[in-house]
Amino acid sequence: MSSYVKYSEYYDLIYQDKDYEAECDFIELVFKKYSREPVKSVLDVGCGTGGHAIPLMKRGYSVTGIDVSATMLEKAKHRAAASGVTLDVYRKDIRSFNLKREFGACIEMFAVMDYLTETSDLQKALKNIRQHLREGSLFLFDFWNGLAVLRILPEVRVRTFEEKGIKLTRIVRPELDAINHICRINYDLLVKGTGKALEEVKETHTIRFYFPQEIRHHLEECGFKLLKFCPFPDLEGKADENTWSVAAIAKATGGGR
Repeated sequence: MSSYVKYSEYYDLIYQDKDYEAECDFIELVFKKYSREPVKSVLDVGCGTGGHAIPLMKRGYSVTGIDVSATMLEKAKHRAAASGVTLDVYRKDIRSFNLKREFGACIEMFAVMDYLTETSDLQKALKNIRQHLREGSLFLFDFWNGLAVLRILPEVRVRTFEEKGIKLTRIVRPELDAINHICRINYDLLVKGTGKALEEVKETHTIRFYFPQEIRHHLEECGFKLLKFCPFPDLEGKADENTWSVAAIAKATGGGR
């Protein structure tokens, strides 16, 4: 699993235009439509810098976050404090963490699941998440849809971001390994700050794209029942072979404990 090493330092700048509030609207719609009782406590797996956790806390939810990146978690705590909330975060591996408590729902957003490239790791994570949920609790996550990845194909992308005197150009060069359902994403960041020399950051993130029925199978094997696939973040939409990012909505069943 990637810990975002150097990339994490510039994470919030790169994703400054990501509409976390709209995604939290989607999360709340899922809670209200599919939860058998009001959701109060939320486990945010792969919480990053708190992009979803903080807005959810401001909406009245109790949120606990875990992530493998210490840098991300420090940013999450600072952002939470600046927003007037206290966010409980832990540096944990999603395959083996144990918080010794249960939650009303679990979210795992922004393709965190795709960083589990081995089937055994995916099942460890799913079983572990199940242990932190009460029977009937919801589990919501999004993933790269293999049908769309192979149909549309990843492509080279270049984009420039600017904020507070920093200019960052990100070049994304994907390498597709179709037979193994893997995409290696090569990031090249060129960073120029006021009065500073040009900094170049290179990182490779290896992710796995999954197919919907594959996800259904693993959920059922690990104590969940799939409730719905939909485009992320469009609860009423219909996911198909052109939907790159698919949301899976599942509930914890009695078979996973």
